[in-house]
This record gives sequence, structure tokens and C-alpha cells, in this order.
Amino acid sequence: MKKLLILASAAFFICCGTAFAQGQSASSTKGHVKEAVKKSPFDGKVKFERETVDFGTAKLNKPVTVEFNFTNVSDAPVIIENAQPSCGCTTPDWTKAPVLPGKEGIIKATYNSAILGPVNKTVFVNFRGIPQTMELHLVGKVDK
Repeated sequence: MKKLLILASAAFFICCGTAFAQGQSASSTKGHVKEAVKKSPFDGKVKFERETVDFGTAKLNKPVTVEFNFTNVSDAPVIIENAQPSCGCTTPDWTKAPVLPGKEGIIKATYNSAILGPVNKTVFVNFRGIPQTMELHLVGKVDK
């Protein structure tokens, strides 16, 4: 009987300790998520109209081009160093000159539409002085 009481007490304390630790973890995780959202390296530098563009339905073998417009919301020029597609079926083009404060820049992505079905492609964009890569998505469908 004494062993059963000790075992039950130990199980109770383990369960309480685990629940407390999970509660702490969940609340601290929420705080970190909010902080991560606030501290995006793009905040205060560039603002995109849309990070995902749906081109709708394209015809097979008829390339489709989408545009990602952004504004320089900083007080210094913004320079796009590179735009890299997720595959060879997408070709990016972008504003090569520095985008001055308050001015707009553009990144175009042309998808070759060579395969039938749904499309979800990514263009990875690197800005000078911003240590993170921006991901832009073009989605749609290719039909006959």
C-alpha cells in the first residue's frame, strides 16, 4: 500500500511538472512568434503589393508573365542583387537600378506553361543589405 501511494504521488508530480512546462513553452513560443513577425528584415525597407500572384488559367505552351510590384519604404536606395527561380521553367527579370526611397520597383516572372496542371512556382529575391531571401509565388493552372 505504501509503495502504491508513493508511486501515485510521483506520477502526480510528474504530470503536474510536465503540464507546467508545456504551458510555459506554449506561452513563450507565442511571444517568439509575435516578435519574429515584428522583426522581419523587410519591415521598413520594402513593401510588396502582393507576394503571391494568381495568373488564373494559361494555355499550354503559351508563356505567362506576372508582376510583383514593391515600394521602397526606407530612407535609402534599395537594390535587388538577384532573383532566382525555383526551376528552369520560370524566368525572372527585375528593376536593375537602385530603387529610391518612396519609389517603386518591379520583379517580373515568366512561366513557360509547358506542362498541364496546377502551377506553384517560387522566385527567391535577394536585396542588398537584407540578410533574408524574399519568396514570391506565382500560382495558376495550365490547360489545353
